[in-house]
Amino acid sequence: MSRQLGIAVIGLGIGEQHARMFAALPNCKVKLLADLDGSRAHKLSDAIPGSAVAADLDEVLHRDDVDVVSIASFDDAHFGQVMQSLSAGKHVFVEKPLCRTAGELSQIRAALDANPSLHLASNLILRGADLYRWLRDEIASGAFGDIYAFEGDYLYGRMHKITEGWRGETDDYSVMLGGGIHMIDLMLWLTGQRPVSVQAMGNRICSDGTGFQYDDFTAATMAFASGMVGRITANFGCVHRHQHVVRIFGTRKTFVLDDAGPRLMTARDPVTPGDEVAPVQPITLAAKPSHKGALIPPFIDGIIQGKSSRTTDLAATLDAIAIAVACDEAVSMQSQIRIRYQ
Repeated sequence: MSRQLGIAVIGLGIGEQHARMFAALPNCKVKLLADLDGSRAHKLSDAIPGSAVAADLDEVLHRDDVDVVSIASFDDAHFGQVMQSLSAGKHVFVEKPLCRTAGELSQIRAALDANPSLHLASNLILRGADLYRWLRDEIASGAFGDIYAFEGDYLYGRMHKITEGWRGETDDYSVMLGGGIHMIDLMLWLTGQRPVSVQAMGNRICSDGTGFQYDDFTAATMAFASGMVGRITANFGCVHRHQHVVRIFGTRKTFVLDDAGPRLMTARDPVTPGDEVAPVQPITLAAKPSHKGALIPPFIDGIIQGKSSRTTDLAATLDAIAIAVACDEAVSMQSQIRIRYQ
């Protein structure tokens, strides 16, 4: 493109980091900032030269010089704001979850099909970590052999965020969509496979006696056509620091990330004396990206370079929502259900 992309950011909690990342990119110009707290918007605008404060999304969408809308509002607002932005011909970068129901997902797919030149990405931030980028390449190379099990535990450890504040005030708040989605996405993104069915259970024992009305813990087990089994938990009430626990089991290697750090297991017991390869290999790569906006530069590169907006990354983003929605449905129905991909 011969000019900078005009950027608008909606919601300036985590969205402040979006705005600062966009402002640091030479192909972008932050034009507008909007937040329910006007003083927050004005303060950030003062820190980003050339930006101004918008009253709301409608003002943003009427601006011809805005090419990209970055959405970091509350979860239940994402779908409506994504649809409005796509309908106005804007590219969209949105915090997770992209949307919250199968019906909403269907409408987003239809909007993308109607305008295939538009780019859409959700901030499933673990994709930006050096550890998982390396792990994805290792799995794709065949180094792990056949993957037969993936386990991901999203340990939130911040129960006050569901018993106080907007999460507790959101109708039908889902811990799987609000947090477990990261583990679901990682499972899809790393293995290149998607499950065909899921069974799940949940409870709200940790938050019992609080104002939070929904399950604070959900555990889901998923079946894949290859025979692989996936197990994902979203654990918001746990007495634990905020952490992602990941285990990937292949016929040749096992990967584990937990309190002891990331490591590879390369041998079964008993270990043969004289083995040249250590049975446990620590991995020093970072398990978290250096910035909450780490996925923004490649998103912008795709737009600038005119790449197709239909990527495997986008497919995994859309499929992750379908799976998370199915997990909640399986809890509600107390039975195994087939996951519906549209």
